[in-house]
Amino acid sequence: MSQSPSTQPAAPSPRPVAELVQRPALDSTTLLAGQKQVAIRHGDELYSLRLTRNGKLILTK
Repeated sequence: MSQSPSTQPAAPSPRPVAELVQRPALDSTTLLAGQKQVAIRHGDELYSLRLTRNGKLILTK
């Protein structure tokens, strides 16, 4: 027997923009400090934050 769509759990709704705006923010130019790539240590892990030619940010482990 299959469940009807009304009994399926609802997907979580996205966070309101106002909630995101209230969080502390760091400017990417502060993080990069004039470089194209920086290392970010998070606990025991090391990540790379890179600025692309198109002005996008890529975070990799």
